[in-house]
Amino acid sequence: MRFRALIPLWLKLALRDLLAAPTGFGVFVGCIALGVMAITAVQALSDGLGAGFMRQGRMLLGGDVTFVRPHIPATSTERERLSALGKVSETASLRTLARRPDGGGQALAEVKGVDEDYPLAGAVAIAGGGPIGPALAAGQAIVDPLLLERLRLKPGDTIRLGETEVPIAAPLVSEPDAVGDRATFGPRVLVSLATLKRSGLVQPGTLIRWRYGVLLPRARAAASAAELKAITDGVKRDLPQSGFITTDRLDPSPQLTRTLERLRQFLTLIGLASLLVGGVGVANAVQTFIERRRKTIAIFKSLGAPRGLVFRMLLAQVIAVTVVGIGIGIVFGLAVPELVSAFAGKALPVELSFNIAPSSIGLAAGYGLLTAMLYALWPLGRAEQIAPSVLFRDDVAPSGERPRLAIMLATGAVAALLIGVVVATSDAKLVALSFCGGMAAVLGVLALAGRFIPMLARALPRFANAEASFAVQSIAAPGGLAASVLLSLGIGLSLLIAIALVDVSLESELNGRLPEAAPAYFVLDLPKSERAAFSAAIESGLPGSVVQSVPMLRGRLVAVKDTPVEALKVAPDAAWALSGDRGLTFAERVPEGSRIVAGEWWAGDYAGEPLVSFETELAKQLGVGVGDTVTVNVLGRNLTARIASLREVKWDSLALNFVMVFSPNALEAAPFKLLATIRVPAGTSLEAEAALSNTLSAAFPTATPIRVRDAIAQFNDVLAKVLTAFRVASSVTLIAGALVLAGALATAQRRRILNAVILKALGVTRGRILLSHAIEYGLLALLAALLATVLGGLAAWVTVHKVMHIDLVFSLTAIAEALTLALLLAGLFGGIGTWAVLRAPAVSYLKSE
Repeated sequence: MRFRALIPLWLKLALRDLLAAPTGFGVFVGCIALGVMAITAVQALSDGLGAGFMRQGRMLLGGDVTFVRPHIPATSTERERLSALGKVSETASLRTLARRPDGGGQALAEVKGVDEDYPLAGAVAIAGGGPIGPALAAGQAIVDPLLLERLRLKPGDTIRLGETEVPIAAPLVSEPDAVGDRATFGPRVLVSLATLKRSGLVQPGTLIRWRYGVLLPRARAAASAAELKAITDGVKRDLPQSGFITTDRLDPSPQLTRTLERLRQFLTLIGLASLLVGGVGVANAVQTFIERRRKTIAIFKSLGAPRGLVFRMLLAQVIAVTVVGIGIGIVFGLAVPELVSAFAGKALPVELSFNIAPSSIGLAAGYGLLTAMLYALWPLGRAEQIAPSVLFRDDVAPSGERPRLAIMLATGAVAALLIGVVVATSDAKLVALSFCGGMAAVLGVLALAGRFIPMLARALPRFANAEASFAVQSIAAPGGLAASVLLSLGIGLSLLIAIALVDVSLESELNGRLPEAAPAYFVLDLPKSERAAFSAAIESGLPGSVVQSVPMLRGRLVAVKDTPVEALKVAPDAAWALSGDRGLTFAERVPEGSRIVAGEWWAGDYAGEPLVSFETELAKQLGVGVGDTVTVNVLGRNLTARIASLREVKWDSLALNFVMVFSPNALEAAPFKLLATIRVPAGTSLEAEAALSNTLSAAFPTATPIRVRDAIAQFNDVLAKVLTAFRVASSVTLIAGALVLAGALATAQRRRILNAVILKALGVTRGRILLSHAIEYGLLALLAALLATVLGGLAAWVTVHKVMHIDLVFSLTAIAEALTLALLLAGLFGGIGTWAVLRAPAVSYLKSE
């Protein structure tokens, strides 16, 4: 009794009323649950992958810590310093053409040379099982089955790598550190370091990646993040000129981690979009809930209940239902990683671990609660504001009262808090803010269209066809379905159209809009001494071809304006430039496809301090300009150069361009290879190109020609997977819209049944009523698709034109798909509603009125 006395009156009334009539919240709960489920699922997958990285980090990385740099292996002094940390394993990887010994085929491959201690953690799996050590020690290779298929080879055959032929021991099944290694552009070939060196591919200036995995002693195996950082910082302090890129087992693949984090943030935004769409259903459900309780509210207010008590009572019920929806969404969202692991676990980079961070669940729950409050406060505020006499007349004249100022301010505060959470939890804050603005604009446009279309329908003259006329009048009637259909379907269809148009535009840009003078091949690791022979061989094989070449090295930015890159705070879009090694070159003249926008180019005979020309966009992101200095580690030594100019680069020209171009005196004494492009005459057949590639690979075995269109096709495959993830997420938004549509139809059901009963009583057949409803739903679906086309097309244009700087390609297929989806959804739910209308008994409704 004491406990009951402590419960406020408004809470008692809310619980009693809710328990007495708990129905009518299905759409409300479904909309909240669906959006929360989508966000929870994305967060849970991200947390599961993160926990998988942490748990399997040592195996994925090939040790507790790795030290990587391009071009040159560790010196004896550096090896001694690394060996002091623990057991060390050395690997070297590069890209090259693997060929059949008879010259009957070749394919790009990723060759990895390993020592006898590889791998330090985990095991390499090969077909048939067993260790790899004896085969590699005997000079044999472990080869990816995909490469064997492309070259029509099998175990026991030989494969040509560079200048040597290597017997194939077995097909490769998996390697433990594949995720921690760099992104591969070809199937893997695993050989010993001795075999790799014997191939002739390891030469000064070759684009080869030397990697040193360190397995800490057992006593330090559980080192914390701070201890691991202290280890890597100690190596950098003792070997300041080494230029090693360090990674530890807590984050075995920083690039993949950043990619997954960015994907998580974008998918969370799409999940939030589904919540915002579902919010329309929440608002409708709350309004319906208030309509059903208007007599109860009127009685309370007639008996002297203050408006605050009514508001708190209604708000408590809405919050209770919201909590139920959030709980359901979280439960189903947490089940998604298990389903993904069961049905698509092999496609994931690591094994998922069920380790959900409380902050992830809190974020999903917070989004659900804030969205519900955003859409519920306004109708709840109206309910407390309306006088009892008006409440009793709502059937005839719905009130247009506004909530009191405090409720309007609270609604604005909730909206601001929601935007603040979205922006604060995103690395790409400008993108998150743009998303919020875009969603507000789209919702505003659709809401205005929902008001304008009934006004337009009322202004239209009557049609001669009775069914069409009745359909238009139904759209024009108060409480029609125009606003609900447009809001429920508009956002989901807009997202799908935007994604489809971005996809088509990117594919067209990559495949169909290459510059007319675009190179057919890029050639890596061409020895500078063979430049003339290489050009002569191409001219002999395909007369009229154009060959261009530039020096090519790899280096790592280690300081900007004397500040170590580890201490820099840059935008996420610029982080890539600081996280690994970059391509470098030197030149006497401004490269083709570049334009000086600040500073000056050096003279051809310049011999002063090292100078560098920087790409203008990256310079802006790093906060550097003409006169500032950057330090790059090249071939194990630090080179500090002053920025002499900034260049605007047309990357889509596919000319040989680099972010950093140095003055010749800075790098010309270093050992380097050439990066070359081959432009073949227009109309050259694929067979002629292939024959040229075979000739070049045989004559220059250490050079690696890469066909441009093959590289683009590989990128397209990756892009298709990413866009598929966005389509799946966007479909959740469309499902939320379908729930809203179903709720709107259910709300309008009573009025539509009365109309149908009256029409049937006047002798109108069921077929004519059915046709009228079909015309109405078809018109609304068409309007939704057209609006979605405009809004989705605008979003796609902003994305591809302003962000990606390419042209938008309009796709009729995407529009047709959107129209088909709109018609199907409107037809499905409208058909279900029409069936209920047609089967309703006329007598009972006529008597009730």
